Amino acid sequence: MRLRISHLTTHRYDTPATGAIQALRVTPRNHEGQFVINWRIDVSSDCRLNQHEDAFGNITHAFTVDGPLNELKVLVEGEVETRDTNGVVLGAVERFPPSLYLRETELTRPDETVAEMAAAARSEAGTDDLKLLHLLLERMHLKAQPDGAQTQESAAAADPPALAQAVYQDFAHAFIAAARCAGIPARCVSGYFRRSDGAADQDAGHAWAEAYVAGLGWIAFDVANGICATDAHIRVAIGLDYLGASPVRGMHYGGAAETLSVIVRVQQAASQVQG
Repeated sequence: MRLRISHLTTHRYDTPATGAIQALRVTPRNHEGQFVINWRIDVSSDCRLNQHEDAFGNITHAFTVDGPLNELKVLVEGEVETRDTNGVVLGAVERFPPSLYLRETELTRPDETVAEMAAAARSEAGTDDLKLLHLLLERMHLKAQPDGAQTQESAAAADPPALAQAVYQDFAHAFIAAARCAGIPARCVSGYFRRSDGAADQDAGHAWAEAYVAGLGWIAFDVANGICATDAHIRVAIGLDYLGASPVRGMHYGGAAETLSVIVRVQQAASQVQG
């Protein structure tokens, strides 16, 4: 599938900021499940984008802009050819052994509910890690969808088990916490997702989890949608948790309060739709 992405982040300042610094993890890499056809980043203020790779191998761009700034916009656009690998991540850059991803972080610290879910899944699955992960995916997805709850309209500070009130990264954190409780390395992924209903406009990017299964490698699990990753997913960045994979991180100095708005559009390329 060929997917077209447009991701606009707008920062507005109540009084002009004297400057801003940002780090972007918004550029996908090629692997066996995706090929980047074209990709660009456009910043509304004059600056130099410095590209490097972070410790996890994510393509990262950093920039500094001088004010006064009433507004700062970052536009990301591009096209990616994807294919369905049944959730298995093939040919991706790997900088660390899987055991690193057993490390707990503040955002992936399990509470009693998550620990109990992990223990129940382990009891049922026995030594079959893949079965355990699918049990977690199924059960967490069911908990995430009571009464048609909107997953994007929730408190960003929700604890991992509060799935009914969580945003996408919280679903990923809950799954990661449970997998690690069961002794399975797991990590967070940020990226984009083409919705099954065809709706292009979204108010954020997407996040899911990957877990390591001996003999198979890394497998992607999307709790929000109850599926392993498909050709509807574009994989961009990984980290121990969402902070390490977040698309945009930074700060402004000077000026008053900041208002942030995000508009993401994910759609199938017109040539494929017509064909």
